[in-house]
Amino acid sequence: MTETQSGRKALIVGCGVAGPVLAMFLQRVGITPVIYEGRPEPRDEAGFFLNLAANGTDVLATLGLEDDILELGHRTDSLVFQNHDEKRLGENPTPTTLVKRGLLTKTLREAAIDRGVTVEFGKRLTDVETPNDDVAIAYFDDGTEAHGDFLIGCDGIHSRTRRSILPSAPDPEYTGIVDSGAFARNDSIPDSDGVMRMTFGVDGFFGYQKVPAGEIYWFENHERSPEPDRAALDAISTDEWRAELLERHRDDHDSVAEIIRSTDGEIGRWPIYDLPSLPAWHRKSACLVGDAAHATSPHVGQGASLAMEDAIVLTKCLRDVGDVPAAFEAFEQLRKKRVEDIVEMSRRTGNQKAPSNAVTRKVRDLVLPFFLKRGVEEFDQIYSYRVDWDEPVSVRS
Repeated sequence: MTETQSGRKALIVGCGVAGPVLAMFLQRVGITPVIYEGRPEPRDEAGFFLNLAANGTDVLATLGLEDDILELGHRTDSLVFQNHDEKRLGENPTPTTLVKRGLLTKTLREAAIDRGVTVEFGKRLTDVETPNDDVAIAYFDDGTEAHGDFLIGCDGIHSRTRRSILPSAPDPEYTGIVDSGAFARNDSIPDSDGVMRMTFGVDGFFGYQKVPAGEIYWFENHERSPEPDRAALDAISTDEWRAELLERHRDDHDSVAEIIRSTDGEIGRWPIYDLPSLPAWHRKSACLVGDAAHATSPHVGQGASLAMEDAIVLTKCLRDVGDVPAAFEAFEQLRKKRVEDIVEMSRRTGNQKAPSNAVTRKVRDLVLPFFLKRGVEEFDQIYSYRVDWDEPVSVRS
């Protein structure tokens, strides 16, 4: 096993979660990474929040960043599920970390820069060329280009890298659900004591956790058909969206409406997509990771953690396997079944959130405790996954 591959240059497209983590791992094996981000400047206030599970924070621990990230967030000791009348249906006791997305990406980016990684903003990708197995060329909309030994697309579910290197790959699919997220303050809502409460409402799903500082992190999911246009969703004012959510949850327990009503700031809203299985994640000297390769809906809280797993596994493959295409093939072989199983599990979970009538809600309330018990076992399998940095990569021939 070699720890250095000096002289090689990696082009990384995207500076969200996967990009900086991958860059810091590539540095460890002597590969020089450069991150190209399409936005003209950082947007550390953009976005809302996510959950990091132990499989993700373990990757950060390998980089020596676990404590830095955990200090940004709030521990969620368990998820408690209840119906619209606040009847307890079950619990998932597996702990996670609740963290604002902007704080997470800012900390990862700054850590990478502190370690000498170059990040270039205002580099929106337009095309990728892979003339052979050890050359990759990125073209940007400002007329510039970059050359490297290989290129990694970390540019999310609507990846331009994917469209460029795999033009016949399937597009992301709308899951039938619109997600909302926001922050609120309301003294009438008691502290959550590390519990995120999830409500299966009459016409939507609502989750929240009030952290010790008094801020309430909340999200809402509901079915919406046909697929809404993102621009049309954005055009709805916050007041109008708040009123719609209040109407949807008028028959749910009082805490839901209290939290929605007391939200003064922006209420984000977006259609939820996932990605059908791709025929491949790579072509010659270019490869996809994270949501660009296997986007999952947020219902099991694994998007960021899976991206971090990808980063460490891909770097190990580049370290231990011969040429770049062989390393990419090994990476895909090691990762594909795990991530696609989680994509499927997340979609199943989302489909359970909005029964259409009183009869189906009653049936759900009766059977859900049994499914939740089985789900805890599935979550344990997901969260217990660990990548040993020092263990050499071994793949089937």
